[in-house]
Amino acid sequence: MLRFLPASMAMNVRLLLCILGLFALSLAPARAQIAPVASPSGPVPAGPYVVVDVATGETLLDRNAGALWYPASLTKMMTIYIVFEELKAGRLTLATTLPFSENARNKPASKLGVTPGQGITVEQGIQALVARSANDVATAFGELLTGSEPAFAQRMTDTARRLGMTATTFRNANGWPDPAQTTTARDMAMLALALIKDFPQYYGYFRTKEFMLGKQRIGPGIKFMDLYSPYADGLKTGFICASGFNIVGSAVRDGRRLVAVAFGFRRADLRDEFLVRLFDEAYALKTGGNRQKVWQLRNGEGGPVTVLPYGECGGIRYDMPGDAVWLGTFGDWRTAKNAFDAGQARLMSMGVAHPGREYILPVTSNKVTKQAAIIADLQPEAAQRLCADYQARKSFCVVKKPSDFSAPYSGFWR
Repeated sequence: MLRFLPASMAMNVRLLLCILGLFALSLAPARAQIAPVASPSGPVPAGPYVVVDVATGETLLDRNAGALWYPASLTKMMTIYIVFEELKAGRLTLATTLPFSENARNKPASKLGVTPGQGITVEQGIQALVARSANDVATAFGELLTGSEPAFAQRMTDTARRLGMTATTFRNANGWPDPAQTTTARDMAMLALALIKDFPQYYGYFRTKEFMLGKQRIGPGIKFMDLYSPYADGLKTGFICASGFNIVGSAVRDGRRLVAVAFGFRRADLRDEFLVRLFDEAYALKTGGNRQKVWQLRNGEGGPVTVLPYGECGGIRYDMPGDAVWLGTFGDWRTAKNAFDAGQARLMSMGVAHPGREYILPVTSNKVTKQAAIIADLQPEAAQRLCADYQARKSFCVVKKPSDFSAPYSGFWR
């Protein structure tokens, strides 16, 4: 077709096509970082992941493990690594007081909310980083150990390089959003391996679910620990809008320890459940020790993508692949919850293996707010069976598709 154009114009068109082609290639790694993973009710968008055998360093499963990502509160794993270094060297003890500057106290939630003049012990600080992911505590540790958070961030980055985390840069101690603070699934697996191998005497703190700080119960830790019991033995979750829901988990099963990293989910429960399936799949693999090592994976590719734009991040979202059943809209949350419980019990009595998720949706009309009782994320046939059962008993039940959930949810007013 270009042969019918004047020579100068054809050259310009060719140049434009080359530029567009290069631009498309530059976008390909970013698009590849988000792709579907399986769930019982359908595909779920997710980011990079990797599973590593701790004893051998072998990569058992991975997808885009070297793609750049925002670590969010997984950052605190490096903060804890450096605290463990100080404990091992004798420069700190578990009973050492951790003071809080005004800068530390003013960090946004999640936090302990320490009052002026109040301090906690180093041990309580470690527990707070794991059980509550306390941003104020992470900053307090950074200031205690290096004098300022920027100086601590440099130490974190230097330590990352020493551990072989070749694509990781830290800018703060807590994982608060910073466009220059990036990592990869491969690097976070490397950090998990280092924590397990370098500090066996302290690693048990990553199993912390809750602890008492005076009369206050701090928790509840990470849900993955309960979902994959008795095999799961800890590590860390993280979330900011840009990163989505991230996790690094460790498990010991049949005498074999694996570490898994998963990034970029739009819901925490979908992330945790995927990690359980990922561990199950990895433990089923047979390996003779000849798979690629995690440190041999390509690293630092692409640029971080944004999982949840800030306009979507704080609102009510469905973000589940399965259908839903709407069981009615009620004047208070408790009545809606009772309706949900009854519907889920009915599904279980029918032998439905995946009986959905609780989704109590506030719906407002004319300044009046009610609560819609919804069983979310069901396989289509399960949703249809439940509503057929309800309707046979002349009870209200409507099957809804994920596309039906859009603000202001007026379609759920009743």
